[in-house]
Amino acid sequence: MFLNGDLATARVILRELVNATIGFAGLAVATERPSKSLHRMLSATGNPGMDNLAAIFDVLRRNLQVDIEVRAA
Repeated sequence: MFLNGDLATARVILRELVNATIGFAGLAVATERPSKSLHRMLSATGNPGMDNLAAIFDVLRRNLQVDIEVRAA
C-alpha cells in the first residue's frame, strides 16, 4: 500500500497490525515515542515521518520475527 501510493489505507492497516500484535503501549516503549502520537501517526490522516516509520517497522519486524523485503514486479 505504501509503495503503491495508498497511504491512508497503509497507515490504517499498520495501525491494525500494531493493535493485533505489540499494542500501542508496547510500541510506545519500544520506539520511545508517546502512545498518543503513534495513534495519530497511524490514523488515516496521520503524517508519520520516515524516522517514525522506520522505528515502527523495526519494532514490528523484530516482534513478528520476520524480514521485510521489497521486490519490483
